[in-house]
Amino acid sequence: MSRGKRYTEDQIIKILKEVEDGASIAGVARTHGVTEQTIYRWRDRYGGMTRSDLVALKSLQEENRRLRAVVASQALDIEAYKELQRGKW
Repeated sequence: MSRGKRYTEDQIIKILKEVEDGASIAGVARTHGVTEQTIYRWRDRYGGMTRSDLVALKSLQEENRRLRAVVASQALDIEAYKELQRGKW
């Protein structure tokens, strides 16, 4: 069973721009082969974004992912040091 089409963020922003320019949500959904609910969900997530906003969002998400990995690594190191200090090695 297919999960349907996958759209890039750029494509989603272009589709939402059609709605903002006055096209009906039902018509845009039918044209692009998605449900109206998908358009509403995209509008909640990407509404009002421009290409530069999207690039900034992706950059922040990547930095957040990298920082989470650093924190996880440090937490493991701290736990290992605690185990060594207790003499359980």
